[in-house]
Amino acid sequence: MNSPRRFFRHSQRVLMWCSLILMFCNAPMSLAKEAIPVGEDPVVQARMMRLATVLRCLVCQNQTIADSHADLALDLRNQIVELIKQGKSDDEIMEFMTARYGDFVLYRPPMKTTTMLLWFGPLFLVLVGGFSLYRSTQQRQGNSMTQAELTPEQKLLADQLLNRDASQR
Repeated sequence: MNSPRRFFRHSQRVLMWCSLILMFCNAPMSLAKEAIPVGEDPVVQARMMRLATVLRCLVCQNQTIADSHADLALDLRNQIVELIKQGKSDDEIMEFMTARYGDFVLYRPPMKTTTMLLWFGPLFLVLVGGFSLYRSTQQRQGNSMTQAELTPEQKLLADQLLNRDASQR
């Protein structure tokens, strides 16, 4: 009778220790980072990362190509490295990217007539929303403040009802 209970307790302890060992063995893996390519020039890599932080990933659209893990972002980073190795300046690389992919590839697009909606669209929407909210509250206040004029018959009836209620108390 005592043997199954002892076996159950022993198996619980073994299971607990195994899970703790596995948890501590996997903890360093959660801190692992992406490997830097071996054999690359650190100066070229640093320059590529500086340029990659100002270019938008065309797949993710809300990340830079430095942060993105998409295949296209990897291709764009490799293309930047190739352009750097060809001796292109940062401005030439940025011009190449914008000529090929448009202003959308820039994480901070320039102020142009084609990007005015992008820059001022959110402000315009906030102003329109604020104006609409102001108008609707003014209309509600105006509707609740106005009182309908009573006809002489309605005034007489109201006085009679109010006086009758006062005399019954």
